[in-house]
Amino acid sequence: MKVLRLIFAVIGIVLVLVLPGNRSDEYAAQDAILGNYWKNGLRKDSLKISPPKATQRLPDSIVVVGVGDLMLGTNYPHKYLLPPDNGKKLMAAVHPFMRNADVVFGNLAGPILDTGGKRKHCIDSDNCFAFRTPEKVAKSLLDCHFDVLNIGNNHINDFGRPGIENTIKFLRKHQLHFAGLDSIPYTTFQKDGVRYGFAAFTPYDTITVNMNDSTRVKQIIQYLDQQSDVVIVSIRAGGEGSNYQRVTKKREYFAGENRGNIYAFAHHAIEQGADIIFGHGPHVSRAIEVYKNRFIAYSLGNFCTYSGIYRKGVSGMAPLVRVIVNAQGKFISAQLVPTKQLKEGEVIVDPTKQVIRIIRRLTQLDFPKSTLQITHDGWVLQRPKLQQ
Repeated sequence: MKVLRLIFAVIGIVLVLVLPGNRSDEYAAQDAILGNYWKNGLRKDSLKISPPKATQRLPDSIVVVGVGDLMLGTNYPHKYLLPPDNGKKLMAAVHPFMRNADVVFGNLAGPILDTGGKRKHCIDSDNCFAFRTPEKVAKSLLDCHFDVLNIGNNHINDFGRPGIENTIKFLRKHQLHFAGLDSIPYTTFQKDGVRYGFAAFTPYDTITVNMNDSTRVKQIIQYLDQQSDVVIVSIRAGGEGSNYQRVTKKREYFAGENRGNIYAFAHHAIEQGADIIFGHGPHVSRAIEVYKNRFIAYSLGNFCTYSGIYRKGVSGMAPLVRVIVNAQGKFISAQLVPTKQLKEGEVIVDPTKQVIRIIRRLTQLDFPKSTLQITHDGWVLQRPKLQQ
């Protein structure tokens, strides 16, 4: 028996050292909200996956679609903030660009909950943005063929634990992969023989995974790199609004908060094994970059934000990004599909292609030495470097 106990103790120590853990000692706030999640029998998403069969040949190229913020409607504080027909028409016009992808990703900005929950505390109650999307509206995500969602952002806790728990329940019921909570920092899944890893980070030290904890970021991404063919990372960072379209390459502050250095984070994440970086937070589009043959979109803006989020001018334009990589995540090319939100909230392909011109200009300003070529039609190609 002593020998068995010793063996089990050694196995326990090895697991603690190998698997990325949660900083429960530093996350008192999240313990209060999520402390009993896994005691209640909910399955944790952070699981290893089996590799594909040795006889299965991986594809030469993979298309990963990324879109920005998704706020499909809220019944708080008023039901008139919900879209007609439960939002079925909101993204119908762009379905074809999502249907043909291998993986579709989006940033879910708010909990999925019909009623109840306690609204988060706001210092200014008259200017409090709290969202609660009913399940019947959230089902429009299924029509758009989403595979994986980031739920780790500043709105997931808008209605406390009931909102978080029901969001998890809804997504699992409909087999949508997700990550971003401190207790669910990453997820893994497999499609057509390709193994995908996904993790999400924010600048907040609460119930999400802090981007400024470089050691933990390294542990999570390196672990996913070992388990996956393609690693996708979502990062919520940066100031908000039309005054924050630039990638400053410095730490950003907004509304009295440290919103992180998204440039340094993205490069660090790629150095640890990330293949695709999708940025969120500014509610406007930002520049794109290819670093070490890996794709970065520094902000995908507001993709479908029916209510509660400003969507006029540049805030109502966003790219639907189709990133084409090989089976190891190396960048091949990308396509920026220009979209805009109509007054009624529907997302359409913008015939004037305004967001392509915006991203091209910002990329030239923020990365003047970039070898990327962004065509008039939104194709992103990498020019060969000139020989010295």
